[in-house]
Amino acid sequence: MTLNSEKDDRAGDEPVRSLLETGVLAPEWAEAFRGTPRSLFLPELVWAHDMATGRSVSVRRGDDPAEWERVARANVPLVTQWDDGRHSGAEPGTVPTSSASMPSVVAAMLRDLDVAEGMRVLEVGTGTGWNAGLLARRLGGGDVVSVEIDVAVADRAREALACAGLDPAVVRGDGGDGWPGGAPYDRVIVTAGVRAVSPRWLEQTRPGGIVLAPWGTHYSDQDALVRLVVGEDGSACGPFLRLVEFMKLRDQRLDWNRFREHVPEFPGDAEVSRTAMTLADLGDRYAAARFVLGLRVPGCAHVVNRADAGAAKAWFFDLTSRSWAAAVWSDGEQGAVVHQSGPRRLWDEVEAAHRWWTGRGAPDHTRFGLTVTAGGEQRAWLDEPADSWAL
Repeated sequence: MTLNSEKDDRAGDEPVRSLLETGVLAPEWAEAFRGTPRSLFLPELVWAHDMATGRSVSVRRGDDPAEWERVARANVPLVTQWDDGRHSGAEPGTVPTSSASMPSVVAAMLRDLDVAEGMRVLEVGTGTGWNAGLLARRLGGGDVVSVEIDVAVADRAREALACAGLDPAVVRGDGGDGWPGGAPYDRVIVTAGVRAVSPRWLEQTRPGGIVLAPWGTHYSDQDALVRLVVGEDGSACGPFLRLVEFMKLRDQRLDWNRFREHVPEFPGDAEVSRTAMTLADLGDRYAAARFVLGLRVPGCAHVVNRADAGAAKAWFFDLTSRSWAAAVWSDGEQGAVVHQSGPRRLWDEVEAAHRWWTGRGAPDHTRFGLTVTAGGEQRAWLDEPADSWAL
């Protein structure tokens, strides 16, 4: 019995050792991670998500307890809800809407949050409750407030936290509103991808406090973690740290159905031209090019449909008008045929944005940053906040 317990302890500590060795886990967080394993917050049925393929595989603890324990300890994201709770069964649903993030992502975000004893923290998006549990283990439950919009998710997180002996405040509400009852906060951490930083978060943060959030544009699913410092005037400013990808805040998700009527007939009355740009110029899933193009072509959604290795079609849709563009790459041909329609010439804007970026030496996303006014206006910048443009 003693030997088995020692083996279990070693297995449970292995994820912490691995996170420490890679540097994503700050040493001051090690005990919190050891005392608050992710497995305590997972439901019976989870879906292990493969970041490379996009596939999610169901694992039920009652059917395969060893595999369930393995994925619980693994550095992979685990989907815990599909389609806002409407989905049932073991097969994956359509849209993942709640999850337990990769331990390395959780550890790195908590490191970047830079908390200290006595600080008050607001978390937007409770999910499983694991992140709130780690914060409560480190700071004490009385200094942690977590807001969750989904009633069932919030209830389950409270239950898991109570079973773990932790008592942060978990409140049901719209995370975009923050939680004024617990303000002011020293830190705000957002665990869902956002397209607009809520001015409520800035209002509820002390001057000098930090808002840490995965932020991006509707141009793609990409997010970049932004670390904003709140100023005396209620504005906030800070750099993008690294590219990530999070489930989006519910009221900031992009509804692709809105574009169904954009292209009544293809090519129809569209203007036709050619471009020398390649599909690679647009950037892949975690490329800086894709993120920067989203910054420089505001109010635009973009998706790529690939037919095979040599053929693809990239679509671009304006968020406020019926403007659209499509670039079509054919197998064996140089460049692409471009179709554009509407008051905006979206492809022309994409080409101009790419020239702007390459003309400045193709700067990485970490050279860019975000400024948010007290009223919620967002401006992006390269190197210096003074060199900014509206989003």
